[in-house]
Amino acid sequence: MKTHNFSAGPSILPQEVIRQASKAIMNINNLDLSILEISHRSKDFVDIIDEARELTKKILKIPQEYEVLFLQGGASLQFYMSALNLLETGGIGGYIDTGTWSTKAIKEANKVGKVHVIASSRDEGYKYLPKNIKLDKNIDYLHFTSNNTIYGTQFKSFSELYNLAQSRNAKLICDMSSDIFSKVFDISQFDLIYAGAQKNLGPAGATLIIIKKEILKNNNALPTYLNYSTHIEKESMFNTPPVFSIYVAMLTLRWIQENGGLASIEKKNKNKANAMYDEIDRNPLFSGYTENTDRSIMNATFKLNNHKLESEFKKLCHESRISGIYGHRSIGGYRASMYNALEIDSVNKLIEIMQIIEKIS
Repeated sequence: MKTHNFSAGPSILPQEVIRQASKAIMNINNLDLSILEISHRSKDFVDIIDEARELTKKILKIPQEYEVLFLQGGASLQFYMSALNLLETGGIGGYIDTGTWSTKAIKEANKVGKVHVIASSRDEGYKYLPKNIKLDKNIDYLHFTSNNTIYGTQFKSFSELYNLAQSRNAKLICDMSSDIFSKVFDISQFDLIYAGAQKNLGPAGATLIIIKKEILKNNNALPTYLNYSTHIEKESMFNTPPVFSIYVAMLTLRWIQENGGLASIEKKNKNKANAMYDEIDRNPLFSGYTENTDRSIMNATFKLNNHKLESEFKKLCHESRISGIYGHRSIGGYRASMYNALEIDSVNKLIEIMQIIEKIS
């Protein structure tokens, strides 16, 4: 029986994708070579990365003025790289602080230039998202994290932030690592999106970059690898790309497309999240961490109100092959990560355990 995988990342992948990837590890395209062995310059891999790019554009409805890149270094590198490329000399980068990852982005941007934290929810342990945000000065760009895996908050709409950026003629940048491909959204509102692959796109190793080409400036003073223009010119192959990670991302993108695209994925994700939150709110033994209006459909964070029942809850989860539900060490409790590939059956199994612990309490 397959383990019910609620891990926050690296996270669950579609079983069909895992089967296809496992075959390719032994033999890709009847070459009698593993996907782990083929050259990144070979036609076989060039076809793979080209398809991954085209599927990304098709699924997200990306206009022609954008470029799609597959790089390395995760969001952690992009915290610095985005500021290095887009923060003007003497300019200001605007940041919304909603948790650990935005805090890290702010720290890295401070190494490049001046940063202005426009709004923050740090005062209440990041249990909510800042509302009615105002800009009191001009900025080069507005940066935010769309979904916060640790605390379980998520921006449901991007229009307010887009309009805010537009009001100051600023670019809009988003770390979308943990909810990209989970719902329908208007990509034309953004100038730069970056996302680590290891949530809804594939295994760790690849980082997806979607960038509006017109925002880039010719700056030969930038380190070659850290210049987005380098990777656009070299079509993501300035250095050896993470071949296997990109291959699995391509398979996952195929899976998304074949399963109805983002509209279908979003509907399923909402159904899973609604079922999970309904139980958290109904069951007197549990309580949620975040404000209800800001709850993430990707990561439900909650706690067991009676600490004496924690060992029994752990035992029941273990017996039911429920894995990866413990909260981040910074806030404790529990976290049910419900990424695209997680089936509703897994959510229902966790709900069943929550109801059993209620009956025996």
